[in-house]
Amino acid sequence: MSVRTTRTRLFAATTVALAALALTACEGDEGTDTGAAASSAPASSAPAGEQAKPSTGGSDSDGDKGTDGANGSTGSTGSTGSDKSGGGSPDSGSDAGSNTGDQDDAEVPGKCSASDVKITATKVSRPINHLLLTATGTGSKTCMLPPYPVARFGEAQSVPPVIEESQPHSVAGVGPGETAYAGVRLTMADGSGGEPISVDTLTIPFDDDSIVKVALPSGVKVDSKLAVTYWQTGIDHALQY
Repeated sequence: MSVRTTRTRLFAATTVALAALALTACEGDEGTDTGAAASSAPASSAPAGEQAKPSTGGSDSDGDKGTDGANGSTGSTGSTGSDKSGGGSPDSGSDAGSNTGDQDDAEVPGKCSASDVKITATKVSRPINHLLLTATGTGSKTCMLPPYPVARFGEAQSVPPVIEESQPHSVAGVGPGETAYAGVRLTMADGSGGEPISVDTLTIPFDDDSIVKVALPSGVKVDSKLAVTYWQTGIDHALQY
C-alpha cells in the first residue's frame, strides 16, 4: 500500500469521526433547548370548571362602574328618604291634629240654660217624704246640667245641701227630649229635722244666672234635714237616698 492511499484513508476516518462528534453535539444542544423550553413553559392551566369562573379582579372600568353605580343608588335613596321625612308629612300631621282639636271642641256640649230644659216636681210614694225632679231637654242640642239642682224652696235664705253619696261618675247631660233626675228628701221620717213647714214655690238657677220656676204639688212640707241628690241618668239612683 502506498503512503498516499494510507493518508487518504486516515483523512476519511478523521472526517467520519468529526461528523459523528458534530452530530452528537447538535443532539445535546437540541435536548438542552428542549428542556429549557419545557422548564420555561407556563404551568398547566386550571381545570375547565375554574376557567369558567369570572375574574375576581375585573377591569378598572368595570370596578369603577360598579362603585359609581352603588354610590349613585345609595345617594338617590338617601335623598328620597330625606324628602319624604322632611316634606309635607309633619305639616299635614299638625294640620290634622289642629282640625281634630277643632272638631272635638265643636262636639263638646255647653252648659244648660233655663231655656234648654223643663223641670217638673212629682211626689213619690217610696221612699216617703221625697220629691222626684225631672229635667227634660228642650233645646236643639245636648247641654250639660249643673252637678245638682240648687233648689230654693219658698222664701228660704239658704239652699239645701247635696247628698254626697249620690255623686255619679260624670255630670249628666240632656239632649232634645232626653231626661235626667234628682231626688229631694223633704223631711226626716223620725222627726229629727224639727217641725216641717209648708212651701209652694221652687226655683232652680243655672250657671248663667237664668232661673227655672218649678210648679210644686200641693201639700209639700220641708224641715231642716231638706237635701237633694246630684242629677242622675236613672230614677232609681235619684230616689235611693
